[in-house]
Amino acid sequence: MSLSIILQQMGVICILVSIGILLQKKGVVDDLTSKKLSAIVVDVCNPALIMASILGGNITAGRRDLIYAAGLGVAFYAFLVVIGMFLPRLLHASPDNRKFYNLMCVYTNTGFLGIPIAKAILPANAIIYVIVINIFYSLLFYTHGLAVLDHGTSNSGKKEGSSLKQIINPGIIMECLSLLVFWFSIKLPPILENTVIYVGNATIFLSMVLLGVSIARSRFTDSLKDWRIWVFIALRLVLLPILVVLILHSVSFDKTATLAMCLMAAVPVGNLPMIQAEKKGMDTTILSSAIAVTTVVSIVTITILIAVATAVL
Repeated sequence: MSLSIILQQMGVICILVSIGILLQKKGVVDDLTSKKLSAIVVDVCNPALIMASILGGNITAGRRDLIYAAGLGVAFYAFLVVIGMFLPRLLHASPDNRKFYNLMCVYTNTGFLGIPIAKAILPANAIIYVIVINIFYSLLFYTHGLAVLDHGTSNSGKKEGSSLKQIINPGIIMECLSLLVFWFSIKLPPILENTVIYVGNATIFLSMVLLGVSIARSRFTDSLKDWRIWVFIALRLVLLPILVVLILHSVSFDKTATLAMCLMAAVPVGNLPMIQAEKKGMDTTILSSAIAVTTVVSIVTITILIAVATAVL
């Protein structure tokens, strides 16, 4: 994909986000509507987009690419887990807040934001790597993520261990089914395939509008004053994706895999840690501030990173 197309697509995403901001300011989308639409995107549209990407017929990747994607996914999250243990201390976070910076480092928005952006600006084969990364995300968050969140919680606090119901959600079910369809080259009946494609096509619009709604609701201006968030952005959302590109390019991974992993490393802080922390009655100010700032900034950083990587690889 050319540099001009990437810039055009990211420009479209910015316009869609702006529509969400406007709808929130006008009162068209309130908190309840946003919550229900988010559930539709996460549980229905995003899974459909994943399957639609496989069924679209544009993927030329083979089984070997899927195996490579699995290997990259393991290495990627193993590295993030290690970085997540050291980054909070590097930022001089207080002991009570280190768990949040740990989660912010490991669990970014690879699904709600990562999947639509990958579909919009990356080559078709990149979706294989994106799907695998999101499978590892789900498996890891409800084991490692919840353990980190519960660390240091008193016995009287609300502890919630992982459960099969949490891990096996609509997203991971559709991701696994999509990989089976890909692996065995399964063809669905036209009526089912078209239905999945139509539902999936709604994902980019709805997810970007909801992103704009979330930004409009946040205390964005106040969040800009936290220097730790800016250092976090420089290290986690800029330096790390550059490092990923350099490493994968040095070991001769193909351009599509490198771009996909660059995007997965560059997406902003995700909502799931904040949602779980709120359920446990924790103060989520740091998480909400980081989500707001990193989301806005990432629109610029992702555009620059993917554009530069596309030009030089």
